[in-house]
Parts: sequence; structure tokens; C-alpha cells
Amino acid sequence: MSIHSAKTVNRLKRIEGQVRGIIKMLEDERYCIDVLTQMQAVKSALARAESEILKDHAGGCIYAAIQSGDEADQREKVAELIDLFDRLKR
Repeated sequence: MSIHSAKTVNRLKRIEGQVRGIIKMLEDERYCIDVLTQMQAVKSALARAESEILKDHAGGCIYAAIQSGDEADQREKVAELIDLFDRLKR
């Protein structure tokens, strides 16, 4: 596992703990605004993790496809990114 992957796994484990905290807040019938604030924090943390994974992909997989000179692989990687960005807009 690369150092970047290890950081992302650690970030996701922290997010997992935050989600468990939100569940406990709901079980304890905490104030809705406090729960929503924590949910926004989780969404932001997930967005940062997503960004890190995308950076790793661009720096690894896509870079390797460019370096390989394999046009089919390059087209595939570009198509994957386009599909990803389309899904992110929804």
C-alpha cells in the first residue's frame, strides 16, 4: 500500500468514526442542527478523500498510460475520467 493510500485509508477510518458519532447523536436525540453540522463535516471529509484518490489516479494510472504510448489505454483512461466527472455532476 502506497503512503497516499495509507493516508486515505486513515482518513476514511476517521470518517467512519464520525459517522458512528452521528448515529450516536441521533440515538441520543441530539439537536438536529448539531447532527446536520456533523453530517456536513463528513461530506467535506469524504470530498477530500475523493480528491486524494483522484490525484493518486492521475499521478499513477493516467501518467502510466501516457508514458506507455498505448493509445487504446490512454483513450480508456480519459473515458474513465469523463464518466467519473459526469457522475460527480449528478
